[in-house]
Amino acid sequence: QVQLVESGGGSVQAGGSLRLSCAASGFTYSNYLCMGWFRQAPGKEREGIATIYRYGNTDYADSVKGRFTISQDNAKKTLYLQMNSLKPEDSGMYYCAANRGPPMGPCTLGYWGQGTQVTVSS
Repeated sequence: QVQLVESGGGSVQAGGSLRLSCAASGFTYSNYLCMGWFRQAPGKEREGIATIYRYGNTDYADSVKGRFTISQDNAKKTLYLQMNSLKPEDSGMYYCAANRGPPMGPCTLGYWGQGTQVTVSS
């Protein structure tokens, strides 16, 4: 059974940094096709902000490009999100997700963690 547990959220002032972690367990080969980070602010829809694929290529939403970095340590089965130059609009609940689709694609981020809260004050 796939389980994802996020940690590392907290409160920070604008311009600061945080590193989120997502510990994975119960993974099979197909889950490693892609993993990602999403966030949801109050009253807004959940948005995808970063994705990393099996061979290390990455995608970012324009809103975080150049400030956030997604990475993974397969040996530790952990996904990371390094967040720099944080802005108040980055505040929200952050979720990690893993592939739920077939091992050769397409990437379908369908397993979710419980989330970790990030609050950025101005």
